[in-house]
Amino acid sequence: MDLLRTRVRTTGIVETTFAIDGNKFRMFDVGGQRNERKKWIHCFENVTAVIFVAAISEYDQVLYEDETSNRMEEALNLFDEICNSRWFRDTSMILFLNKSDLFREKIQEIPLKTHFKEYSGPNEYKECCDYIKLQFEQRNRAAQDKETYAHGEKIYAHVTCATNSTNVDHVFNAVKDIIIRRSLREEA
Repeated sequence: MDLLRTRVRTTGIVETTFAIDGNKFRMFDVGGQRNERKKWIHCFENVTAVIFVAAISEYDQVLYEDETSNRMEEALNLFDEICNSRWFRDTSMILFLNKSDLFREKIQEIPLKTHFKEYSGPNEYKECCDYIKLQFEQRNRAAQDKETYAHGEKIYAHVTCATNSTNVDHVFNAVKDIIIRRSLREEA
């Protein structure tokens, strides 16, 4: 059997409806490129969760549309913008740091310190993953500033590979946790 895996750049908003264990989900895939963002950022007020996907392996690459901007820095800035946006203040974030297989290989050749100058840990897979995950988590002001942001919604972070079928399980478990937390908070 031959398999061909490709990546298609998302443009606009693509809606997909599916069910897991009898629970219906609506997922919206949106383009992440700069020129796509203005089309969707305002459309998602009152969503249960945002799934944010960033390629962990792109710490040393530049943007397709701007060869002077680093892809990881752009992802961090966009994550900051989204999780601190008025549209998503009470929305949990599910963060997928994707392309872990490429990252595992790449850090052997290109140390993480090439982009993250302040990183002083070993150039080992787990430590580098933890450091990048922390960079994203620290962008969530809602979790740090309880006076301004009422609930300080949680970030569910996962280092993943798109071909790993357990990603759906991570999303489902995170969404169940989000719903339970909201129900408990509303009952209090």
